Amino acid sequence: MKTLCAIFFIFISMLGIPAFSQSIGIFDGHSDVGTNVKPGSADYIPATGQYIISGAGYNVWFNHDEFQYVWKKIKGDFILYTRAEFLGPWVDYHRKVGWMVRKSLDGNSAQVNAVEHGDGLTSLQFRRTTNAQTEEHRMKMKYANILQLERKGNRYIMRAAVYGEPFQTDTLENLGLGDEVYVGLFVGSHNSDVLETGVFGDVRISVPYKGEANQQTPMTLGSNLELMDIASGVREIVYQVPYSIQGPNWSNDGKTIYFNNSKGILQKFDLASKKMEDVNTGGVKSNNNDHVISFDGKMFGLSSFVKDLGGSIIYTVPIDGGIPNQVTPKGPSYLHGWSPDGKDLVFCGERNGEFDVYKIPATGGKEIKLTDAKGLDDGPEYTPDGKYIYFNSVRSGLMQIWRMRPDGSDQEQVTNDDFNNWFAHISPDGKWLVYLSFLKEETPAGIHPPYKHVYIRMLPIDGKGKPKVLAYVYGGQGTINTPSWSPDSKRIAFVSNSDMSGQ
Repeated sequence: MKTLCAIFFIFISMLGIPAFSQSIGIFDGHSDVGTNVKPGSADYIPATGQYIISGAGYNVWFNHDEFQYVWKKIKGDFILYTRAEFLGPWVDYHRKVGWMVRKSLDGNSAQVNAVEHGDGLTSLQFRRTTNAQTEEHRMKMKYANILQLERKGNRYIMRAAVYGEPFQTDTLENLGLGDEVYVGLFVGSHNSDVLETGVFGDVRISVPYKGEANQQTPMTLGSNLELMDIASGVREIVYQVPYSIQGPNWSNDGKTIYFNNSKGILQKFDLASKKMEDVNTGGVKSNNNDHVISFDGKMFGLSSFVKDLGGSIIYTVPIDGGIPNQVTPKGPSYLHGWSPDGKDLVFCGERNGEFDVYKIPATGGKEIKLTDAKGLDDGPEYTPDGKYIYFNSVRSGLMQIWRMRPDGSDQEQVTNDDFNNWFAHISPDGKWLVYLSFLKEETPAGIHPPYKHVYIRMLPIDGKGKPKVLAYVYGGQGTINTPSWSPDSKRIAFVSNSDMSGQ
């Protein structure tokens, strides 16, 4: 029987059929690519979402490849993302970990890969046709552990970063691999006799929006509710649905995440039981992703569309649901902040054709205009000590984070960089702020559409120091519009997006 098994193994290797192809995690199978390659291995750890992959082989280069491949067959466009690290000391500095897209599982297949080498070299490698020589675009960086590879038709875009830094980007045009391709993670040792190991975390395969999203784009893609540990940067998908959910708020007791869905219903997700249920908001059922929880955790503030009143109107309701109380008399009014003493709400309102920051008593009353700069002022949020209101403003050209006193005085700019920065959320301990950064080449300063490449970045509360990229996300509108820190200031919640209609 052993002899027959050995003969069968040799036979399927000669045919180019993978000897080991059982599914693993989100992938269809895994196998050694190439001829007579020292057997590699692949394991998935559900508790951590990590893939541990060991592979050998002479190289991924010249006119053929040898490596261990964890793969999935996909049609159409996609975005591949992972945080990749080598495990243990290396034997050859050209060992490789990364993403690869192949026309076939043959060793000489046309392919493209986004790769980090053992010596830190980070590059976009590709073979245009079967049996052709491999070509390479080298990145102007080393030791990237964030690797992303996106396909748009026959264009492939590599984005790479050392975790915490913005991406560097390289693009390859006119690589025709066919509509259906193999995509996956790979490890090669650059030594036929040695196995090298890579660890891949935060693995995401996203299917992007078909077309170019703008502020009016309907939010129809599926959603991942993600939690991130601030210290480690590790991400976890805790809830996934094939439709849009937006604006996660973390409850004060740390047990629940609140969000709205695309139908305008406020919902809550229990982190322990993983159960979701609707929150009773009476007749207010056109809620958008601008909502907040009061500092004492007892009340919820909503923004809900009312056509006859001019658009979004602000309401308050008990945290567990009940009869809403209308706060603003007219719209559009988009709620973003509640004062620590519970007395006031701050919101972005359009009045006389200008969007500015306003304050209003939480029980309703007279609106007080806090900003008057030309252009959009949005996203106001109080610090936990009540001394400042942070907001975002386009007044200096790009959208940047600003702050002011609660009476509107002492307005000063906090961020000043080459991104469009939105929605500063202050940690409960008052030390940090996280915010959403759009790329200026993708998104004009005055809008925050869905389905873009965005960063969630962190900065000390005083704005001093260098911003750190916490998360590299396909999302935007609805990702982190609302305060979403955990009460212990150790985690954040956010939403990423992917078209899940084909699943």
